[in-house]
Amino acid sequence: MVGYHVADANSYIITTGYGIENVKIAKKSLVWPLQKASTISISPFDFSITLQAMTKEKLSFCLPAVFTIGPDNEPDALKKYALLLTGNADGTPATSSKTTTATGRTHVQDIVKGIIEGETRVIVSSMTMEEIFQERELFKSKIIDNVQTELNQFGLRIYNANVKELQDTPGSEYFKFLSRKAHEGASNQAKIDVANARMLGEIGEAEKKSKARQEISKIDANTAVLETQRKSEKAKADAELTTTQTHLDMNIKLAQIQAGRSAEVKDTELQREVETKRAQMQLERLRATDVVKARIDKEVKEQKAQADLFTEKTKAEADYIKAMKEADASFYAKQKEAEGMTEMARAYGELAQVLGGPAGLLQYMMLQNGTYEKLAATNAKAINGLQPKISVWSNGKDEVDASAPLRNLYQNLPPLLQTVQEQTGIGPPAWLATMTAPAAQGQGQGEGQGREVMDLKKARMTNGA
Repeated sequence: MVGYHVADANSYIITTGYGIENVKIAKKSLVWPLQKASTISISPFDFSITLQAMTKEKLSFCLPAVFTIGPDNEPDALKKYALLLTGNADGTPATSSKTTTATGRTHVQDIVKGIIEGETRVIVSSMTMEEIFQERELFKSKIIDNVQTELNQFGLRIYNANVKELQDTPGSEYFKFLSRKAHEGASNQAKIDVANARMLGEIGEAEKKSKARQEISKIDANTAVLETQRKSEKAKADAELTTTQTHLDMNIKLAQIQAGRSAEVKDTELQREVETKRAQMQLERLRATDVVKARIDKEVKEQKAQADLFTEKTKAEADYIKAMKEADASFYAKQKEAEGMTEMARAYGELAQVLGGPAGLLQYMMLQNGTYEKLAATNAKAINGLQPKISVWSNGKDEVDASAPLRNLYQNLPPLLQTVQEQTGIGPPAWLATMTAPAAQGQGQGEGQGREVMDLKKARMTNGA
């Protein structure tokens, strides 16, 4: 039947047909066309059996037993059960597409009965009747284990097994006679036990009476001996009492005499102790006066020493705090100075990049600080009185020109830079050597500036730039 099927709590849905290999077992399933669904119950059922078996001693008996058997709630076991035991007894499928297949069908019971009978007979044939009676639990566990091993191939499980009392087969009275024997043996043993108990009771009673008379005689004899001993002990006690009384009277008199004399001696000793104590008190009074003075002087000195120590300690702490403050101030000043130098170095680095490198920065600093003027003055002082080589440049014009001071400065710059290079080894910057003369100037001025540029290039070549 096409649709969504849901099984009960004790059931499973078995689906077969199109798209399913073998069978599909689930609690809920969606059944499509060309598929078939049926329901199997996994509720266990009670299976009673009365088996006739023969022991190793060829003794026949009936073995009543009740087994609780049902499908094992495991996927593999359910699959085996669905494949082998569902359907009708002759192997044909169920008539309805949705049928609940119970586990108590006749052909399932026949299979279980055959397995139980076969395994039980095998176990019983290897045991004696005495072993079956004495090892009932072992016999039961063997039956369950062997039967369960065979039922595993059908997906069935033994939930419980109860083996009842063994019974005689028709025509056999083995257990009847065995029961009668046990009953008669128990009755005879009970009679013997009663007679033994009665005999032991009479013997015990006689022994108790005899022991009672013996104990009474012993008590009477002991009583007479004790009375004699008590009389003798009383006479000894009276004699000892008289002797003790005499000694006590004598001792009392001696004690009184000794006490009188001891009192006199004690009085003398007490007087001597009093005089000794009086002298000691006088000595202690004098000693206490001197000790108090010495102690006062000691305390005064200790307080003065403590005051001096406190003053020195306070002064040392103040000096230490002052030194720490000065050190912190010096460290802060040095730190700020280092930060200032760092910023100045960073600014000089950026200025060097603008001026074309460290050489341009150095020349700029020399111009700022008047280094060239100082070098010129130093060189002039050095060649004072000598005949130096002096070069004079002129453009050959005598007319007044407003740009003459600037032109003269540029004309004097090449020999100045050459002199600085010869004296210090420092060449002109690279940008100065790349300057060209403007085309708008006159012929004489262009020639003078051209010579200046040539001199600058020559100076750079000489410096190796």
